[in-house]
Amino acid sequence: VTWRLLAITMPLGILAITLLVGWGIGLPWAIALLLAASLAPTDPVLAADVQVGEPTDEEDNEDEVRFALTSEAGLNDGLAFPFTYAAIAIATAGLAPGGWLGEWLAVDVLYKIVVGCAAGAGIGWLLGRLFFRAASDTLRLAEHSEGFVALIMTFLAYGLTELVGGYGFLAVFACAVVVRGSERGSGYHQVLHDFIEQVERLITVGLLLLLGGAIVGGLLGPLTWQGAAVGLALLLVVRPLAGWLALRGSSGSRAERAAIAFFGIRGVGSLYYLAYATTQAEIPGADVLWAVTAFTIVVSVVMHGVTATPVMQWIDRRREHRHAQQATSRAA
Repeated sequence: VTWRLLAITMPLGILAITLLVGWGIGLPWAIALLLAASLAPTDPVLAADVQVGEPTDEEDNEDEVRFALTSEAGLNDGLAFPFTYAAIAIATAGLAPGGWLGEWLAVDVLYKIVVGCAAGAGIGWLLGRLFFRAASDTLRLAEHSEGFVALIMTFLAYGLTELVGGYGFLAVFACAVVVRGSERGSGYHQVLHDFIEQVERLITVGLLLLLGGAIVGGLLGPLTWQGAAVGLALLLVVRPLAGWLALRGSSGSRAERAAIAFFGIRGVGSLYYLAYATTQAEIPGADVLWAVTAFTIVVSVVMHGVTATPVMQWIDRRREHRHAQQATSRAA
């Protein structure tokens, strides 16, 4: 399911928003692509009920909805970056692909993705050996139950990968997956999870407070009804339709597929992409992009935050009822 969301839903969403902004509103194609790429990453942190739960040995019990949404968010943070680079290239070199397409495919798509995944996996393997199998008790960090190591792991994977030109976001995700798999039965994973979850919430609250202050200060001033329509279209039409198309024929009930398609939550990752692009190139109308992005995030936080708990509780009840029926049928 995750790969369907990454390979089908995300590109379809970027294409739809690019066409909507470029043809529908008439903004330059570089601006349209940049807005679409900035709004591509999803972020279930802002609706905790759609995230996977705490690390346990009984991972098969975790439902597919939460796993799909969490893993999608972990990977699309990095996989949306090539589209941001494409927008920057178009803004600086023009729409004609002769000046940028070859380098973009070779470097921004192939090299950076491969290096990001490989470097993250390699760092994760080394850290896993250090955490759980080091010869010295001092170096075997899992025995000391220090949660701050999660931050060190994050910064190390991100920083080293960026130094060699890979995507740091992908490296952090790959590193975490490999560390998690290196010693699944260890209780140290719970310590790391609890620590990073608290840090994550603190940072998210801080960023949302800054976003709220910027909105009060006039961030939404350049927002037009066309820009608001783009944000609403992404959340209510583009993401649900693209998600539903990608999940056709996949496992899970219709309700679970509908929930995955609907909960394409937009969050602080979009702000990072836009901030990065505006520092790398001269982007005309950047204030409009900030306004549309902020509006989309606010609507997503409210809409998905309000609906996440009742929808996920309903899906959980349906799943439990289905499992009970299956158990009864086997017993009979």
